[in-house]
Amino acid sequence: MFTGIITDLGTVRSVEARGDVRLVIATAYDLSSVDLGASIACSGVCLTVVAKDADSFTVDVSAESVGRTAPAMWCPGARLNLERACKVGDELGGHIVTGHVDGVGAIVQVTLDGDSRRIMISVPAGIAPFVAEKGSITIDGVSLTVNGVADQPDATANFNVNIIPHTAEKTTLGALRIGDTVNLEIDVLARYLARMQQAMAHRRA
Repeated sequence: MFTGIITDLGTVRSVEARGDVRLVIATAYDLSSVDLGASIACSGVCLTVVAKDADSFTVDVSAESVGRTAPAMWCPGARLNLERACKVGDELGGHIVTGHVDGVGAIVQVTLDGDSRRIMISVPAGIAPFVAEKGSITIDGVSLTVNGVADQPDATANFNVNIIPHTAEKTTLGALRIGDTVNLEIDVLARYLARMQQAMAHRRA
């Protein structure tokens, strides 16, 4: 489990195509405290550490994960938002994040809003109903609050968030431009509520 509070910016050092995709990711983490088999969220994707050295760790990414996430993150030189898994007793600074990406959104507008940047993101129809004004959403692993949502005629939706200067500096979100794609994870409570409603509707049918 994660909280969506980013603690390092990593860089993809190398990419190797095998049965899965193997990434070596450079990091400032003290890797002596990271066990093999530990989970690290990489721009919102929960991945398992399979090897490490002094300043980088290695993960294997399945075809399922590659196919469901923003493609730019699997390239050499890509910058990734990193978060280590929570420990019992850690402060829950953001919201409950699983590291399972629900869909990929596209940046459709970036505007200045005071010292912050307001970013509008288009979300696919499959997850549009789960994005709610003042609800939580995870964008490339970052826990954010939805400012507003506009449903579109094709059942997709556009929503916007504010990126404060601290978040822009400490994560990849400050570099987002129109046309970029991002990993989205809806609030876990919305996911389970939808499943409960689906099951109840099936029983009534």
